[in-house]
Amino acid sequence: MSIRVVFVDDHEVVRQGMAAIARGTEIELVGSAGNGEEFLRMVDDLKPDVALIDVRMRDEDGLSILEALRRKHEKLPVVMISTYNNPTYIARAVTKGAADYVLKGSAPTELLDAIRRAARSEQAPETSVFHEVQTTMERKKERGGEYREMPLTNRERQVLRHIALGLSNKEIGMSLNISVETVKEHVQNILRKLNAPDRTAAAVWAVKTGVIE
Repeated sequence: MSIRVVFVDDHEVVRQGMAAIARGTEIELVGSAGNGEEFLRMVDDLKPDVALIDVRMRDEDGLSILEALRRKHEKLPVVMISTYNNPTYIARAVTKGAADYVLKGSAPTELLDAIRRAARSEQAPETSVFHEVQTTMERKKERGGEYREMPLTNRERQVLRHIALGLSNKEIGMSLNISVETVKEHVQNILRKLNAPDRTAAAVWAVKTGVIE
């Protein structure tokens, strides 16, 4: 049974490369778009099994395209691809409901396998960068030393991890299923308890003390 895929990337050569990689497999590239508007229209018309989105394009943000896609197609599995092994991008992909995040420098088989897993609603492998960041965001167990003794609640620790990954208040709220106003309250409490002047200082503290690696 074929897996029907719609792909958006602003480089024609990358779109052609994806078509070549999929050729001869059960993965069928039914639509290939150069911008978000065209891509979203293709998804509506073609109803693919999996969507493939480039994270960064010249004039568009693939993560914003993912967010727009989620408003109409909440359940559609999405694999993000990127040149950048950036924890912030990956964390944002997690919060917006992506199924996986694959680097463009990966072997073609890794991308194809990610598409197959997404179509089967399977999680990313434990060895992937996506799983690593996802686990960091979900981690609840305390660690040793200063981390164990810091005066934050469990929820504040979760928020702090998200801050350290570079997420906005809105993205933190989406990830933790809490309101933006609640996130703001947690952030204010974190800054006060850590005696940190701003979010950047709190993020640096989180990295140094092992809240996030």
